Amino acid sequence: MAKKAVVVALGGNAILRHHEVGTAEGQLANVRRTSQQIARIIREGYPVVVTHGNGPQVGDILLRNEMAKDTLPPMPLDICGAESQGMIGYMLQQSLNETLRAAGLDYPVVTVLTQTVVDIDDPAFENPTKPIGPFYTEAQAQDLAEKKGWKMVYIQGKGYRRVVPSPRPIALVEGEAITRLVRDGMVVIAAGGGGIPVVANPRGPLRGVEGVVDKDYTAALLAGLIGADDLLILTDVECVFLNYGGPDQQPIREMTVAEAKQHLAETHFPPGSMGPKIEAAIRFLEAGGRRVVITSLDSACDALAGRVGTWIHP
Repeated sequence: MAKKAVVVALGGNAILRHHEVGTAEGQLANVRRTSQQIARIIREGYPVVVTHGNGPQVGDILLRNEMAKDTLPPMPLDICGAESQGMIGYMLQQSLNETLRAAGLDYPVVTVLTQTVVDIDDPAFENPTKPIGPFYTEAQAQDLAEKKGWKMVYIQGKGYRRVVPSPRPIALVEGEAITRLVRDGMVVIAAGGGGIPVVANPRGPLRGVEGVVDKDYTAALLAGLIGADDLLILTDVECVFLNYGGPDQQPIREMTVAEAKQHLAETHFPPGSMGPKIEAAIRFLEAGGRRVVITSLDSACDALAGRVGTWIHP
């Protein structure tokens, strides 16, 4: 029996590792390593859809905007997100093509620039919380807040930073195109960085908005959309832990949705790290998914086979 699709949600270290400068050469080297792991999954017979983060890349684009603002007009955040999707998609697409060909696998690879529909009445627009872009001095932050209406927050020891809304994803504009490509046997890269947030206008076209959609929530939406059995969330740890980082941390190899909800309620999974991944897993499974696997990039194929990682079941 043919295997059903798996959505591979790449963490940031798949493209840019901590403390790396972020040169094109360095990021491409990381992507090539990542492509080796994705190719192993494809070799096992899984149709694959890849999605990825874009935080550092968008941050760099915004910093270039800021440094060149007296020479070139700065671009809004939705345009910056689209630019990062194209850049990362290009690297993944080229590298995966080369890796698959070298392995004797004939699968076309395509990147779909993806727009994510959000609700303009989402409470996130009234309470921006997602830090983005460079750090500023207090005087710079006050000036930007007055001139551009940005909400700025102080981060201890680093300075002031802009925060933007992080609305929940509702739908993917290119969803039907992605689904058809998967059915036709293509490896699809889609919804990078959570997708470009847009709102539907009943009187006109879609409109991009200033915000960042959580990539894990969009990965769950994408997996449900294409009818995937499995959502593979890759991060920088081999499995999920209770009391992570403490002397009594405990690895979790399997848990049900009910157990995941209980651990969330007990604040074992913080909002800024593992929390969104667990919430995304719950959403996917409650919508009909079969399994979510959370593990590190290097353990991806072994985790799908059940040898490592954390498995979450309905």
